[in-house]
Amino acid sequence: MTTTRRIRRNREVRRPGGTTIRYTASGPEQGPALALIHGWACDRRDFDAVTGHLPDGHRVLAIDLAEHGESRSAREVWTIEEFARDVAAVLEAESVDKVVVAGHSLGGAVAVEVGRLLPDRVSHVVALDALHYLSLFPAISEEQAEAILRVFREDFAAGVRGLVEGGSPAGTDPALKDAYFEKMAAVRQPAGLRSIEGLVRWDMDAALRETRQPITVFAIRDLITQEAIDRYGDRLDIVLVDLGSHHFPVESPEDTAKLLAGLAP
Repeated sequence: MTTTRRIRRNREVRRPGGTTIRYTASGPEQGPALALIHGWACDRRDFDAVTGHLPDGHRVLAIDLAEHGESRSAREVWTIEEFARDVAAVLEAESVDKVVVAGHSLGGAVAVEVGRLLPDRVSHVVALDALHYLSLFPAISEEQAEAILRVFREDFAAGVRGLVEGGSPAGTDPALKDAYFEKMAAVRQPAGLRSIEGLVRWDMDAALRETRQPITVFAIRDLITQEAIDRYGDRLDIVLVDLGSHHFPVESPEDTAKLLAGLAP
């Protein structure tokens, strides 16, 4: 699969709460649609190279969630469900009838909620190294949630560093880890912390019970546990990949594009 020179159109859609969601649209409007959702403290640019490796006929919508990348918001609600409404607003603005929704990390949770919100429009949900982390899913107790959040509230940088290290298999280039840390630690506040709260308090099992679409998880082999496979293997199509770290769409964009291209609606 070779890199294509796509014409990319930067657009925006307005939502309540002083929210402006910015996104990039490329490809023919009649082509199979793919919505790409970045992870926490990242942005749609993480998919630039992936988009370039997708077939010319694909219609691609790469979206900045509220207060990430170029999107802005003054809202008070920072739940996974509200992020899903950001994505739904883009799909509505683009008059998308059928779409595969793919999300990395927190974006994978958002993709599930988009599927739940738009059962007739979303044909497939894709999680890029998401949904299998049992320290977050299934729903944890309030005491457990507070323990996780306390780390970020008391030393945000330490919390981010822990996330980066936890998503880095042995042998990951230290320079890559430092780059991810610097980017994520600079997330806009207070949305950065509030978004983590939304993820920690998201009830994935409840969402899965109400999501009809097939869900494919592309999980880094060295980061997933057998316990997670045993727990969710009957609901999620878990595909093990060896493409780098938790941030593999950035590190292996061509291979990521091949995975996504095979799931077009």
